Amino acid sequence: MQTLSEIKDDLQQILSKKRYSHTLGVMYTAAALAMCYEEDVQKAMIAGLLHDCAKQMTVEEMREICQKHQVSVSDIERQNSGLLHAKAGMILAKTKYMVLDSTVLNAIKYHTTGRPNMSLLEKIIYISDYIEPERDGISSLKSIRKLAFTDLDKCIVMISKNTIQYLKANNQIIDSATIETYQYYKTSMGDKRYGTIKKNGSDCVQSISR
Repeated sequence: MQTLSEIKDDLQQILSKKRYSHTLGVMYTAAALAMCYEEDVQKAMIAGLLHDCAKQMTVEEMREICQKHQVSVSDIERQNSGLLHAKAGMILAKTKYMVLDSTVLNAIKYHTTGRPNMSLLEKIIYISDYIEPERDGISSLKSIRKLAFTDLDKCIVMISKNTIQYLKANNQIIDSATIETYQYYKTSMGDKRYGTIKKNGSDCVQSISR
């Protein structure tokens, strides 16, 4: 596996200045959360650094690399680079940056949508991507950042809820994995305040208590 310094040098060359700055923010936030929850700090930094490593690729390039490495892609992912980059990034992390640790690869793979029953590292990267220092303009961000260092699962509920509300308000397709993540962690907490989200066929209908 390449060193952190080597990966940073490469990413600085291929990512936009704004994307690279975001990447460093996620890496350092992931390191802080790893220290807080006694996760492997090096793994957290590697996953945080590589979570958006495929962002410079076109949608077609992402489709091709997933097909080449036999990684399944949903219809929604196939049309949406904002989702597809996570799987493409996992592949790049393995093939280009020689990351072989499955926990790191999964953290990259699921950092956008999350999934039910995430590992500790997956939770850390999912949350770090949302709360890193340069994020702004997000509802309840101050509270979410504070919660990240006290209760990861509650933090995931708030993030996934915000994500669903944002996508719905902007008439964007909601990936089923995002809904499943919200439902899983809401149910696991047994907290009725967060409401429910129902799926009817391909439509997503939400009813969230205010």
